[in-house]
Amino acid sequence: MQPEVERRLVHASGVSLPLAYVIGLFTWDQVRMCFVLGTLLTLTLEALRLSGLIEWSIFETLTREYERDHLAGYALYMFSSTVVALIFHPSVALPALLMLMIADPVIGLLSSSEPATVKPAYILFSMFGICTLIALPFVDIIPAVCGAIAATAADGAKPIIAGYVIDDNLTIPMVAALAIAGSHHLLVSLPPIG
Repeated sequence: MQPEVERRLVHASGVSLPLAYVIGLFTWDQVRMCFVLGTLLTLTLEALRLSGLIEWSIFETLTREYERDHLAGYALYMFSSTVVALIFHPSVALPALLMLMIADPVIGLLSSSEPATVKPAYILFSMFGICTLIALPFVDIIPAVCGAIAATAADGAKPIIAGYVIDDNLTIPMVAALAIAGSHHLLVSLPPIG
C-alpha cells in the first residue's frame, strides 16, 4: 500500500471515537477521556521520536518529509481533536471532528501529497461539500455552511511560517468548531424579523 493511502487510513481511523458516542457505546465524558489519554500517548511517542530514542519504521511511513524534524501531523490531529472535544458541546464538536477525520483524508487522496500553498478550486469545492454534508445531521444549515467554509479555508491554505508548515490537522477542527458555535450563537441572539 502506498504511504499516502496508509496515512489517510490512519487519519480516518479516528472516527471510531465520535462514532462510539453517536451509537451510544461511550458517553461524551468517556470520549473526552479517550482523547486526553490519546494525546498524552501521542506526545510521549513524539518526544521519543524527535529525541531519536525510538526509530520505528512506522514513523518513516506515516510522517511526511517536512514532519521528520518537527511535531508530526498525527500529534497535531490528536491535540486539536482533544481541545475541541473538551471545549465544545457534542453538537458542535462532532461535526468539527468529523470534518478532520473524514473530509480531510478523502480530499487528501484527491490532491497532491506535497504541501501546496493553496489547493485548486475543485478540491476546495469538494471539501466544502463534504464538510457541509457531515455537519448537517448535527446542526442547522447556516452553522453547517459556516463550519464547512472554515474547514475548507483551513484545508485549502497551508501557511509556512519560519520554514514550518502550519498543518491543517491542527486548524481544521478548531476553526470549524469556532465557526459552527459562533454562527449558532449569532443566530440565536438575533431578534426575530417582523
